[in-house]
Amino acid sequence: MDAFVAVVVFLVFAFTFINGFHDGCNVVATIIASRSMSPDKALFWASISEFMGAMLLGTAVATTIGKGIISPEAFPPNSPVPILLILSGITCAIVWDLITWLFGLPSSSSHALIGGLTGGGLGAFGFSVINWNILFYKVIVVMFVTPIIGMAAGYLLTRMSFTLLADCHPRINNWIKRIQFLSMCFLGASHGTNDAQKSMGLIALILAGYGVIGHFFIPWWVMFGCALSISLGVSSGGWRLIRTVGFRIFKLEPIHSLNAQMAAGGIIYLSALFGSPVSTSQIMSSSVMGVGAAHKFKEVRWIVARDILLAWLITIPVVCVGAVLFYWALASVLHVPQSSFHDLLKWMRHVAGGIYVF
Repeated sequence: MDAFVAVVVFLVFAFTFINGFHDGCNVVATIIASRSMSPDKALFWASISEFMGAMLLGTAVATTIGKGIISPEAFPPNSPVPILLILSGITCAIVWDLITWLFGLPSSSSHALIGGLTGGGLGAFGFSVINWNILFYKVIVVMFVTPIIGMAAGYLLTRMSFTLLADCHPRINNWIKRIQFLSMCFLGASHGTNDAQKSMGLIALILAGYGVIGHFFIPWWVMFGCALSISLGVSSGGWRLIRTVGFRIFKLEPIHSLNAQMAAGGIIYLSALFGSPVSTSQIMSSSVMGVGAAHKFKEVRWIVARDILLAWLITIPVVCVGAVLFYWALASVLHVPQSSFHDLLKWMRHVAGGIYVF
């Protein structure tokens, strides 16, 4: 079982690496698309800022993921159940990230992780083990509100910058390109501290649930490993998604890129301070839509936004259901406890009826 724990921890590091080139590419998409920095240079500095953000800017998000959604105290001592739970969730999240990456859809790795962790918990223990208030108010609501805020912030920053810089010489673009180095590093650090912490919390949940550590905390090697994994993922460059976010939504100029980075970076960092895991791909894409709408509404390719929105909406339920089924398959083979299908079905009918009435 100790070797099995090591394998699951390795899979979490692998997910963090995939998160780097899947979501982290949003950090450099606009600065590359606006021709403000070469791709190699942008990826290098973004990976450095991701590492520094993950190491230095706190662990509030890790606590939310590790203790907020499923409490480690709910796990039986020295039981394989928490390991299988997390294995189911992280495997389905990885598969979903790779599928959406192949199609160039900037879906959310955060959504995939939340869906996988929730699905694993449902498959193992049923509904009683999930902290629904924290999951709904601190995670799901924040995840769906922050893209709206990102679009509004991108729009307002662009309108303000157009007003302030209306009489400036065109050479101001050279300064804007230089300033983007700082805004990109800020965005990278914000993404690093938010997304790498999700994996930190998951590994700490594994270690606490299996009894490797006496109580929930983030060991230094977990922090370093997640920071390094996400940094390496960003440095590899997720070019399919860079093309979608940077080139397919709106034709970006340096001023658009700067405003989108500032809007997205500020929202992601504030969310991390309050311990709320958010989606970088959501916020960055919506910020690009906001700056595009502020410049010329009709030039935004809203059909691309529709595809992105669809990927956002289906990620959590698809990965959640996949994790439930995967856990049940593992539990049947290994003869470990699992929840009742009939209880889950009854609850889902109840929820569906409530949504219909609403």
